Amino acid sequence: MRPPMNNETAASPHDDRENAPRQPLSRRDFLAGAAATLLLTASARGSVRRPKIAALTTIYHKYSHSQHIVDRFLDGYGWEGRHHRPEMDVVSLYVEQVGGNDLSRERSKRHSQMKIYPTIAEALCAGGSSLAVDGVLLIGEHGSYPKNDRGQILYPRYEYFQQIVEVYKRSGKTAPVFNDKHLSWSWDRAREMYDTARAMDFGLMAGSSLPVTWRQPSHDLPFGAEVEESMAIWGGGIDGGDIHVLEAMQSIVERRKGGETGVKSVEAFRGERFWKALEAGSWDAGGWDPKLLEACLSRSNQLNPARETYSDVYPTVADLRRLAPESYAYRFEYADGLRASILQFQPKPKQEGGGVVGDCNVAVRSKGDTRFSVQMYLPYYSMRNFFSPLVHHIETLFHTGRSPYPVERTLLTTGMTAAGVESLFQGDKKLSTPHLAVAYQPTAESTFWRS
Repeated sequence: MRPPMNNETAASPHDDRENAPRQPLSRRDFLAGAAATLLLTASARGSVRRPKIAALTTIYHKYSHSQHIVDRFLDGYGWEGRHHRPEMDVVSLYVEQVGGNDLSRERSKRHSQMKIYPTIAEALCAGGSSLAVDGVLLIGEHGSYPKNDRGQILYPRYEYFQQIVEVYKRSGKTAPVFNDKHLSWSWDRAREMYDTARAMDFGLMAGSSLPVTWRQPSHDLPFGAEVEESMAIWGGGIDGGDIHVLEAMQSIVERRKGGETGVKSVEAFRGERFWKALEAGSWDAGGWDPKLLEACLSRSNQLNPARETYSDVYPTVADLRRLAPESYAYRFEYADGLRASILQFQPKPKQEGGGVVGDCNVAVRSKGDTRFSVQMYLPYYSMRNFFSPLVHHIETLFHTGRSPYPVERTLLTTGMTAAGVESLFQGDKKLSTPHLAVAYQPTAESTFWRS
């Protein structure tokens, strides 16, 4: 196996799948495939051909991720004070679940270049017999899918990816793929997706919108900071909400001195264990740095009033218990000694007036007790403008064939999410995670939206 290149994962010596023999993937056959990912090809007349994009979605309705992403490719979006229209065309669409609130039929009618196909393979081949697009949107979020016994929704991202790869193999060429949110609910499936993209040499980008949205204040952690402990808070749910908070935190702490080294253990806290940890006063005492929690709560502009007042009174532990009685947390120990926690302040289902924060906030303590905190700002909720920088980066993927930031971030956070959920499932047991020895170097240039 070739050694990892810059921004690629260093294989863990404990990863049995990595050490096991692999089926040959005919890499020679795919050298042509890499060359075939020509996104801006000059025609015989010297004009520039617009890249063709296929969108593979689970469902397409208002406020679904499909609508937020595909609509921006179709109609454009505000960017740097102007209306920006991507210089590429969505020419094929697959929608697995079509309900009464479906938007895909109207969109196809209004944008005649976008044809709807009954299968993923037909969408990728635009009705022909081989790959006919220059980029793929894999949006496996929302829709009616079962949950497993751990509470994870079994979105079919892996199954879609498998079908994409089959078309690539049959066609002898590839195209870059954007995978919305985490790669899969399963670590093994996520690792296989990553390894396949690397072996077949096509661009793979993935992740949440939170790392690239606006920040308040508009700052990033100094590159090379000596980070000791970090925290991120939100009010999301298990798995689907966890990945957002973890991606937000990881996009900051990966900038620490030495880059990313991977995670060696996880421990979940729920029920009375959570509240005891909240009051413990430090990591060594079984909790986390309370000053990091204070920094996170103080950054929020959606802090639920703790009392009958319009002022942002700092909540007591009793207030937090009342507002979010079903809260939980994960504590992660990184290979280089970094300690990090995410706290999910969850109310009871349908609890009136419940919840603590409506936004995601991250705080970091570096060597010398230097503090950094930031809010991942999600503005204009009805428009979801925070998807605009994500689409901007997806355009870069389709134009260049490479992700503008390491996909290893999402590989790692996918594994951290799955490990955290597993710890909860096993009764808050601390779990060793040698398989998460995912090492990579981040981009020195920040990639969040600063305009």
